[in-house]
Amino acid sequence: MEIQLNHIIPKPLENIVFNAESIWNNEICIPSSSKVLLNASSGKGKSTFSGIVYGTRFDYSGNLVYDGKNVLELSKDEWTDYRRNIISIVFQDLQLFPNLTVKENLLLKNSLTDYYEEKQLFEFVQKVHLEDKWENHCGILSMGQQQRIAIIRSFLQPFEWLLLDEPFSHLDELNSTICLNLIDEEVSKRNAGFILTSLGNKHGFTYDKELKL
Repeated sequence: MEIQLNHIIPKPLENIVFNAESIWNNEICIPSSSKVLLNASSGKGKSTFSGIVYGTRFDYSGNLVYDGKNVLELSKDEWTDYRRNIISIVFQDLQLFPNLTVKENLLLKNSLTDYYEEKQLFEFVQKVHLEDKWENHCGILSMGQQQRIAIIRSFLQPFEWLLLDEPFSHLDELNSTICLNLIDEEVSKRNAGFILTSLGNKHGFTYDKELKL
């Protein structure tokens, strides 16, 4: 799925003058299956961008277009289908259920589409070295541990795009590299793409495209 941004300006940022490289108030095309870094300092609209693309924010001027279709024309049912089958996300605030275990959080998401078997969920958790937390409530995990679980949770559905809003902000370089390699592996085998927002760290990865705010 190709994503186009046609002169989008979020209303909270409408009084700002954007430079020529900014995605705001510009015409940007993001081809399907691209691996994209969205690079910006704090407060420039990274989470706003993720919310606009995911369809949870509509407080903007301009047009967001999926494969030639303006998203403002999508019905609630169509948005549900997009979020179930086309776009997955790791929110900056993660949105895990703190009173559920790691296992329960992952099984709950997976049950919506039955994308993987339970043993495969555990294998993902092993890959990020959190197998000893499988039966622990997410609310008692560190933020870095929760980020790794939220990343795994985002895999548990069909998708053509994976949005990741500062997914490594509480991870050291080793765990960031482990997770980024896992993300790359997962999107590549689906012929999908991802857009990762960052405060500036590229985490040693070669992206197809770098966007700026």
